Amino acid sequence: MIPFHLRTFALALAPALACLFPFAASAQEDTVNLRPAEGLSPSATKIGRDAPIFFEANKLEGETDKTVNAVGDARLRQDKLTVHADSIDYTEDDTTVIARDHVVIDKAGDQARGPFLRYNIKTEEGYMETPNFSFAKKEKRLRPSRGEASQMQFEGPERDRLFDVNYTTCAPGNNDWFLRANELVLDHTTQIGTASHASILFKDTPILYLPFMDFPLNGQRKSGFLAPSIGTNGKNGLIVEAPYYFNIAPNYDDTLTPRLLTKRGLQLNNEFRYLERTLSGQLDTEYLPGDRLKGEDRYFTRLQHKQVLMPNMNLLLDLQKASDDDYFRDLSTRIQNTSQTTLPRDGLLTYTFGNYWGASAHMLNYQVLQDPLNPVPIPYAMKPQLQLDGNRGDFHGFALNMHNEWTDFTHPTQINGQRTISYPVISYPMTRSYGYITPKIGYHYTHYVFGENNTTSLPSMTRELPIASLDSALYLERKMTLGDSPYTQTLEPRLYYVHIPFRDQSQIPNFSTSELDFGFAQIFSENPFIGGDRIADANHLTMGATTRLIDDNNGVERIRAVLAQRYYFSPQRVTLSGSAQTDRRSDVLAGLSGEITDHWGLDSALQYNGDLGRTEKYNVVARYRPERGKVFSAGYRYTRDSLEQVDFSSQWPITRNWQSLTRINYSLRERRLIESLVGLEYNRDCWALRFVAHQFPTAEQRTTTSFFIQLELTGLSALGINPLETLRQNIPGYTKSTEIAR
Repeated sequence: MIPFHLRTFALALAPALACLFPFAASAQEDTVNLRPAEGLSPSATKIGRDAPIFFEANKLEGETDKTVNAVGDARLRQDKLTVHADSIDYTEDDTTVIARDHVVIDKAGDQARGPFLRYNIKTEEGYMETPNFSFAKKEKRLRPSRGEASQMQFEGPERDRLFDVNYTTCAPGNNDWFLRANELVLDHTTQIGTASHASILFKDTPILYLPFMDFPLNGQRKSGFLAPSIGTNGKNGLIVEAPYYFNIAPNYDDTLTPRLLTKRGLQLNNEFRYLERTLSGQLDTEYLPGDRLKGEDRYFTRLQHKQVLMPNMNLLLDLQKASDDDYFRDLSTRIQNTSQTTLPRDGLLTYTFGNYWGASAHMLNYQVLQDPLNPVPIPYAMKPQLQLDGNRGDFHGFALNMHNEWTDFTHPTQINGQRTISYPVISYPMTRSYGYITPKIGYHYTHYVFGENNTTSLPSMTRELPIASLDSALYLERKMTLGDSPYTQTLEPRLYYVHIPFRDQSQIPNFSTSELDFGFAQIFSENPFIGGDRIADANHLTMGATTRLIDDNNGVERIRAVLAQRYYFSPQRVTLSGSAQTDRRSDVLAGLSGEITDHWGLDSALQYNGDLGRTEKYNVVARYRPERGKVFSAGYRYTRDSLEQVDFSSQWPITRNWQSLTRINYSLRERRLIESLVGLEYNRDCWALRFVAHQFPTAEQRTTTSFFIQLELTGLSALGINPLETLRQNIPGYTKSTEIAR
């Protein structure tokens, strides 16, 4: 605090002191604003509590180094603190300010207005009578707030206590919702609000009462009850959830959720999360004792764990178990769960050593959730799978790769076996700025030893295959102008040849192999199968070309067109279906995609059979998004003899406050609705209301419908069942109405 010498006043507040001399003041403007003073003493460069204090008023009186009395449009300023009132008394000894009538105190944008203020500048403690207050939006405060109280106590730099308070984040003039409490403590250091005997009023109607509640001021973690949720569906009746969040430590938390299903009983769900320097994970448990409809206890548990055991050694676990086959179909409201049929028990240990080698041990088993209307094949378990891989990208111009694998496959009813794979590969990439040529040769060795359930007495067998390929491409480009915009157009032709001799593999069991869908990834691969039990014979050439149109102003790929076809010099005899590939050429693959304009996007792919003159597959999706909160997409999917669907989704404003939410997935082939979503979202500055109905299929080829109603009180909490995950999955590009700039 600097001494209140008259000289300092004269330097810093010459305009204000002019008010002491009526004749001089009459020559001044009616309103005089504070402005930076030139030539202040060195102490004026200080900030915070050590910064100089400035006064401005119609009349200033005082005693040097003791008191200051400012009367008539009085202002006190120190760094980011400002007090404005009809009169201000300041005492130097205890740095106390007493302000009366039309008082406004502003602390770095946080304001309070009332008839009387007592405030200690040094300790930042004091009180104000019957204040109207407002807290500004800041870096750690996501939204401004305001309210009124019978008294406001300042309890330090970042803590305020309010009595008989109404608190809201609504803009002035809008009192759609507010929190009413006997006492409210706002700690701006921890960003936590704590209220006692609190009621939430919406449209002047009490909707929730709690004797004690706390809430984050900036969305951060805080122990306490989370907003309850209420919903309904046909299988479970009314669903009420009341989660409680435990903020155990910065790196540990737990959420316990009692969940009442009126048709079934009380379910307890728990989610425990942990994070350490070398490990992290999550443990989920769900337990429903004595399901009234099922007549038995039901449960689900899942552990996801990652850990660094030592340098270069990592452990990954994903362990799941459900009590019965119908658990998700009965108790989940999420489509990705209701259609889930296999629960993995997966453990992976990896280790890297040297610069080029990596090893792993993998254990994998499944719990299969059977659907009586659509039985699911039980997959083989791996107990275990051991791998050793080497990769050296540049060895005198060569690239060296080595894959070694040993797997023990087990199954309750089918043949068991042990498979050993060794696959060394050498290639010589010749890369230039305008293209590349890469010859590659490898030798694939596979050995099988069979064990239990070997009903046909298969002997041990070995498969040995040399594999050779030649991959090449060119990069050509040219500059062009469309309208007034510069573009770069590329042309990228590619040739890919593969040669693999035929080996009869019909006697080898299929432990883990499936065929890739025919597409651009498969047509440029050496083997159409993944899993190791089948290697297709090959003597074919794939020809393809890609052209791109790139906007030079921003680097956006406006158009990307791809064309590819494979030519067979000899029939492919190794298949999973048993029928050989006899065509001389494959279907034509074509694709067109890109951000056509700043608002329009397109993705499409075509598979065309030239011999039969017909389309085998066709997918197209068009997207329109002129701005956040406005998105529309339309898609069509076709696969000959199996699938024909249309898919529409949109988020679109109806009025300034109302938005429509839609998703329709309809099967033209079956003439039925596969999945649908309809909803409305209303946003009123400080709150949003969402109504959503979602119909989706279950694994038993039936449909179920979930209803979501959520009231979000911005900056406080949300009541109801949260539909946001469902909306984001069904409407690509969906944006919460509270996040849309208005």
